[in-house]
Amino acid sequence: MELRHIPLSELSVSALNMRHGRHAPDVSDILPSIRARGILQPLLVRPNHDGFEVVAGRRRYFAARALVEEGAEVEPLPCAVMGPSDDAEALEASLIENIARLDPDEMAQHETFARLIKEGRSIEQIAATFGITEIMVRRRLALGNLLPSLRSLYRKGEIDAETVRHLTMASKVQQKEWHRLHTDKEAHAPRGFQLKQWLFGGNTLSTKVALFPLEDYTGQIVADLFGEDAYFADIDQFWTLQNRAVAAKRDDLLAAGWPVVEVLETGQRFHEWDYEKTPKKKGGKVFVTISQRGEVEVFEGWLSRKEAKRRGRANGTETGGNEGEKPARPEVTKALQTYLDLHRHAAVRAVLLDHPGVALRLLLAHAIAGSRLWQVHPEPQDAGSEAIAASLASSSAQAAFAARRAEMLAVLGMPEDRTTVVHANGDGFGAADVFARLLVLPEAEVTAVLALVMGETLEAGSALVEAAGVHLTVDMRAHWQPDDTFFELMRDKPVINAMLAEVAGKMVADGNLTEKTATQKAIIRDCLIGANGRARVENWLPGWMAFPARAYTERGGVRAAEHWAAIGGLFATE
Repeated sequence: MELRHIPLSELSVSALNMRHGRHAPDVSDILPSIRARGILQPLLVRPNHDGFEVVAGRRRYFAARALVEEGAEVEPLPCAVMGPSDDAEALEASLIENIARLDPDEMAQHETFARLIKEGRSIEQIAATFGITEIMVRRRLALGNLLPSLRSLYRKGEIDAETVRHLTMASKVQQKEWHRLHTDKEAHAPRGFQLKQWLFGGNTLSTKVALFPLEDYTGQIVADLFGEDAYFADIDQFWTLQNRAVAAKRDDLLAAGWPVVEVLETGQRFHEWDYEKTPKKKGGKVFVTISQRGEVEVFEGWLSRKEAKRRGRANGTETGGNEGEKPARPEVTKALQTYLDLHRHAAVRAVLLDHPGVALRLLLAHAIAGSRLWQVHPEPQDAGSEAIAASLASSSAQAAFAARRAEMLAVLGMPEDRTTVVHANGDGFGAADVFARLLVLPEAEVTAVLALVMGETLEAGSALVEAAGVHLTVDMRAHWQPDDTFFELMRDKPVINAMLAEVAGKMVADGNLTEKTATQKAIIRDCLIGANGRARVENWLPGWMAFPARAYTERGGVRAAEHWAAIGGLFATE
């Protein structure tokens, strides 16, 4: 015979049970006691193909089922598991005899067990003596952690078993506060599951869900004195370690050859009905979920049904034409791309002002090869949104260019309220007027006008912006700082996590892997200004803004990086 606790879902009534029948028995007489104290006497069960069948203890089994129907949380039931050669009648008689030797009062049982422990008896020996499980012995011993006033309330039946169990995990200060609430007629003392939330601040993260070695955790672990569970007291440290472990898991999966490992945000579910099982060699991805309780699940070899359908068409395995595979989603949105293009363009032409020789060569390149703007038209700097326009207007590069334009308008004798020097109106008399003015200007002023005109007609987002920016070694730090619009436009979670690693280090990035994008962006901003206890990071420049630019993923979609990949070999860089 083996004594153990077995979940109710694994139990069923045996056809050999002497009271077996179609109808559930009346359990109204024992239900109040079981509701308050739980099941004290073990059921006699034996294994079957579905789990275990109840040979003796049918009414206790149905009482537990009644509690479940009431919505209560029923713990695994104490059971005596029969062996192949065990005699059911003899075992049942032995269990009844042993349990009868126990005082029915649980506080009295606690006193008995505590006395036996002091005399040198082990928990295993006590359980064998009285025919109960070791967990039941631990539960009685755990009552010793209660204040005398709470033991008295339990003995009187004013506290239920579930509430007592959680109180045994509370500190003495918490127990005193709970007792105060209990005795205050105008207050409400939390009970059952609410008490568990009250003790742990709403967060109960079991040590069972940790992916990391428990020795890495340096905070307090609150143990269930019944010997069944333990909980992390430092929730923030748990999530940091758990996220790092998830990040390590992600890295291992990528190293194993999975093309994409997507870690979902905490609490986001993976719905298999929206995906199709797809092997690694056919592009299957891995999805990792982490629940609010810290539980981690890995789903290997899946593709969304839409993506699987696209791949099927591309491979000719699905009818419907010869449509190729849809390009991968770029890592930047259209609005963010516009933001990047305009800021980069503003910075390049601002630096260009001090390099008229380079401007001349750009001018000649336009004249020889042509471009979308060479008609001639100035770059319109169409921001597409008020936020991007406001960000560009506050740029120091934009201000420097506007100041130089005002100077050149005066040199050329043009109205000071003109927004550009270039004015493509096709008016030959106007061009002759400008030509006449240029003829009498010193060479230095002519080349200064030339640099300004080149800046006005340099196309934002073009390959020439990248070529000039790299050649001029433009340092975007002197012309741009991350602002609210930049952070608001960022959407791609893997990119944001990569930026977080640049600013705060890989450990911090891994520790916040499953946090929402808003949280990770907030940490980046804290690092840039040295807020909320973060060390200040000076002169950080995202890869998108560097010259040459770099992307953060293999998905592409960063225009500047793609341009430089195409033309970078034409230019010598130091």
